[in-house]
Amino acid sequence: MKKIWLAICCLLISWNANALNIGGIHLQEQMQVGGKLLQLNGAGIRTKWFFDVYVCGLYLPVKQTSAKSIINSGNENRVVLHMLRELTSQKLYGAFKEAIESSQTTDVLLAIQPQLNQMEQIFESVELVKEGDIITLDFIPTSGTKITVNGTTRGTVPGAGFNRAILGIWLGDMPISDDLKAGMLGGE
Repeated sequence: MKKIWLAICCLLISWNANALNIGGIHLQEQMQVGGKLLQLNGAGIRTKWFFDVYVCGLYLPVKQTSAKSIINSGNENRVVLHMLRELTSQKLYGAFKEAIESSQTTDVLLAIQPQLNQMEQIFESVELVKEGDIITLDFIPTSGTKITVNGTTRGTVPGAGFNRAILGIWLGDMPISDDLKAGMLGGE
């Protein structure tokens, strides 16, 4: 009986060693997206003006440390946002739009403008995200970026270029946070 308890304890300890806990949020090590098993690449907390806004995790088919490779891969990926504060849809979309605009060229912005308009409509339908809500942005190459809030699909925005712009928010040359970028790339 002692051996069984010892084995269970070792299993629980090893499971917890692999789990990532950031800001009180437990991030799963693996998730299914588009029929593919994705691994947690890294995560961090987005802060703005000393306020924690969300915990952000990045899931990829294979762990990577090169931001450019991740952005340009065209593979399935998931960005998950665990909200730590309440935001209206206008503020949430405004933050996404501002981050995309600051990280992309004018040509890219012109090319993805229809997708930005679609994203705005999706967030308008959400109206409000509260502390504890979970937003996922799942890129599936054959369909686009599926936006889900608390498990409910709100819409899918087509195009690999749009997904590259979304990933550029956190992983681009001018990310919204250098610390968050490092965390999402598997750093501390």
